[in-house]
Amino acid sequence: MGDRPPLNRILDQLAGYLEFEISEGARPAEFTTHPLKTAAVPAAKPAFVPAAVRAAPTPPAPEPAAPPAAEPRAARPAADAAGAKAGMKKLETAVASCTKCALHRTRTKTVPGQGCLAPEILFVGEGPGAEEDAQGLAFVGAAGQLLTKMIQAMGFQRDEVFIANVVKCRPPENRQPLPEEMEACLPYLREQIALLNPGVIVVLGAVALKGLLGLDGIMRRRGQWHAYEDIPAMPTFHPSYLLRTPSAKKDTWEDLKEVLRRVGRPIPAVKKG
Repeated sequence: MGDRPPLNRILDQLAGYLEFEISEGARPAEFTTHPLKTAAVPAAKPAFVPAAVRAAPTPPAPEPAAPPAAEPRAARPAADAAGAKAGMKKLETAVASCTKCALHRTRTKTVPGQGCLAPEILFVGEGPGAEEDAQGLAFVGAAGQLLTKMIQAMGFQRDEVFIANVVKCRPPENRQPLPEEMEACLPYLREQIALLNPGVIVVLGAVALKGLLGLDGIMRRRGQWHAYEDIPAMPTFHPSYLLRTPSAKKDTWEDLKEVLRRVGRPIPAVKKG
């Protein structure tokens, strides 16, 4: 008769069980109150989960995808043809007499660029080569001939777009322009862009990408929209690279199709052969 009543013994065991469950991580909200004792009783025993698993941190939610770098901008204002022509003439005169960097010492002719003064598309390359230096025109050598074919494949003629370079004088031996040379010449290109107000800028190659947009990595940047101020900019491969690596022409055409979509032009069928 010295034993405690069975009901009290059961309640003591139940209280001990609850203390164990709570110490192992169970939440009090998972239990309900028994009418015979203020200690809680489980509504249903939860499935066993190892403590190591319960203690594992919740993985962070994936970051949302970044929005496009360049959104379509509002319709461009009507071009001031007379103002653009006068401004471009003044700029060409300034370029012809420029001595801001060492490239002026070895040039034959300056190459300011040429084309439509209210273009839907502006192509920006690296700098003049030997043929360009001799003629004073942008992209007239072997790479220029390929660029002409690219422009025509898009449904344009050369005189319907504008073609320019980051530097307006040929670097010796066709080397890449130095950072200080690009810095000295960039104000001319920026002024051209302001005068032309193109719908899209096609950035041709790594040097133009670095010079105009301040970005590295043409391989990972090409095909992705960026922006120069509020103007959408599409980096792609330079035609000289395509001459060395014909397999890259397919990717370049995909980039140019994105440009056509952005300016609202149909994508012409590619002629095979």
